Amino acid sequence: MIIDLSVPIVTGMPVYPGDPEVEIGPALTVAAEGVNVLGLHLGSQSGTHVDAPFHVDDALPTLDDLPLDRFLGPASIADARGLPPRSPVPIEVVARALRPGTILLIATGWASRWGSEDYHAHPYLTEETAELIIRSGVRTVGIDALSVDPTPAEDFPAHRVLCGAHAVIAENLRHLDRLVDHQAAGHEIEVSLLPLRLPGADGAPVRAVARVGPHHNRTNPPV
Repeated sequence: MIIDLSVPIVTGMPVYPGDPEVEIGPALTVAAEGVNVLGLHLGSQSGTHVDAPFHVDDALPTLDDLPLDRFLGPASIADARGLPPRSPVPIEVVARALRPGTILLIATGWASRWGSEDYHAHPYLTEETAELIIRSGVRTVGIDALSVDPTPAEDFPAHRVLCGAHAVIAENLRHLDRLVDHQAAGHEIEVSLLPLRLPGADGAPVRAVARVGPHHNRTNPPV
């Protein structure tokens, strides 16, 4: 089973405060030019996207400096649903989900607020929790919210800790609640967060997907 973890990219979609607005419309049409081609205006952090370390520090690696295995692999999901607005994700919730060599996905349930002002009041990671993630050996972290830090933020402590360790951050994911259920059922979960190939970039939109397989003790190959 393939589960789409991405939000649609459409004109006027939510963006982080101050980021470029998204505009999409016909650039060429079959009627006029014989082909349909869309014109795209968007930022590198639009929609479901990944951050490269360069996002917060000019001296850190850009998107194309990172190994591709940072963007796909087995996933472990932390169930952080039910938190009050603008509250930190409890460190013990994240600690229970940490598995070396996996992609950590944090399910806050905030994806259901996509498109509303409430989306900005999402839970977030503390600096201490980000440091624990790095000590565990995890180098890819995703969340179903606008940012791993509060919005708005004067500083970005979770970003700085994660990016300082050359980790990848994925934001604006959705359907992580479905992955929580599959994980509880013992199903294998693999995630792909492969970004657009933008040289020297701070990040890029992704078509994030999860591949969910049978139980861990399966003997048949995935279909």
